Amino acid sequence: MFRIVVLNPKGGSGKSTVATGLAAMYAARGYHPALMDFDPQGTSTRWLEKRSRNLPEIHGVAAYARTIAVTRSFQLRVPQDADPVIVDTPAALQTQHFIEHVKDADAVLVPVMPSDADIHACSRCIGHLLISGKIKRRENRLGVIANRVKPNTIICRTLMRFLDQLQIPVITTLRDSQSYVHAGELGQGIHDLNPARVHPELAQWEQLWSWLESRRHAIEPAESFAAAH
Repeated sequence: MFRIVVLNPKGGSGKSTVATGLAAMYAARGYHPALMDFDPQGTSTRWLEKRSRNLPEIHGVAAYARTIAVTRSFQLRVPQDADPVIVDTPAALQTQHFIEHVKDADAVLVPVMPSDADIHACSRCIGHLLISGKIKRRENRLGVIANRVKPNTIICRTLMRFLDQLQIPVITTLRDSQSYVHAGELGQGIHDLNPARVHPELAQWEQLWSWLESRRHAIEPAESFAAAH
């Protein structure tokens, strides 16, 4: 079961937009994604509630809503055919809790916005993932998404220079587009919209898709070997 974790403790980074966009992308391609919402704000869960039943199905888990009626493991269960599982982590996630979310992740995505505050927060987040989250660069399962970028601006160039210095791959750059706002209001992702109207956005998501599929193909031989032995 391929597991993708979207993480950035700083609010407003576009974490839920990326998580819901991933779910919509996989659903549109015939997969059966599960979207686990650990963020108490419940943004991904509300997005799912607005989603039309005529659109490809996405299984939702409101992981932030704890209850004593059932066990925690039962509450967090996903269908056996769920693929992938996409995790929207809490904003303001404490460093010591990083490893709880990323230890079983096949891919960890960190969205970052082009602002001084976000760049500083992203630097700390990456550092904590490498140390507290125990993610090794050679594993190649950590990637950055530059989000809501306006090309050819000073802050955009600053962001890209910073990301280059991190030595962590920048998987894609998502442009600042109102299409994300319109889609989100309807419980949709870019892949649910008319392709002719969002062609530039789809091209950027295709880069993300390619990287994630390379991650999937990289872990499948290892899992097959482990199962055989």
